[in-house]
Amino acid sequence: MRYFLTGRQPAPSAILLVESGSRGLLEGLITGLRQTWGQGMFIDLVTCYATLPRGFAPEDTRVYRVTDYHGRARRRQLYRELAKNRYTQIGIICSNEPVMLKWKWALALRLAAKVFIINENGDYFWLDRKHFSALRQFVLFRAGLAGAGAVRTLVRVVSFPFTLAYLTLYAAAVHARRALR
Repeated sequence: MRYFLTGRQPAPSAILLVESGSRGLLEGLITGLRQTWGQGMFIDLVTCYATLPRGFAPEDTRVYRVTDYHGRARRRQLYRELAKNRYTQIGIICSNEPVMLKWKWALALRLAAKVFIINENGDYFWLDRKHFSALRQFVLFRAGLAGAGAVRTLVRVVSFPFTLAYLTLYAAAVHARRALR
C-alpha cells in the first residue's frame, strides 16, 4: 500500500479491482471508472466468482480467480504475479459482506499501489491521510456508532460485562445447587 501518508495521486496506468462484494456493485462501477480514467485504461480483476461481470471483456482484462490459488506457495505466486503488473490503483469493495475479506486486505497491503475503497452505493474514496475523515465516518457507520444505532450499540458495550457477570454467577449457582443435591 503506497501513498497512504500523502494525498498525491499516482499517474494512472493500470487498475486492479478486487471483487469482494456483490457483483451488481462492480458492474455499475466499471462504466464510471472507464469514463473517469479513459477507455484505454487497463482494469484487471481478482474475483472468487466463475464468470465475468458485465462490462469486462475477456480479451481486454486479466482475471485472477482466488479459487485457483490454494496454499501458501500458490498465494505467493499470485502476489508476485500481481506485483509484476505494476498497478497504480487498487479498488476494494467494502460493502459489509464477508466476501474475500482476508484476500482484499492482503492484496491492499502487499501491492505497491494507491487503494480506493468502494462502498455499497458505488461511491469510492481514497485510502489516505487526506481522506481520513471519510474513512472515520465509514468505520463508525459500519461499527454501528453513527446515527440512531449509536446509543443502542454503546448501551450494549457498557452492559456486556454486567450481563456476562450475571450469567456466570447464575450458572455457578445452578451447578452448585445441583452438586449439593
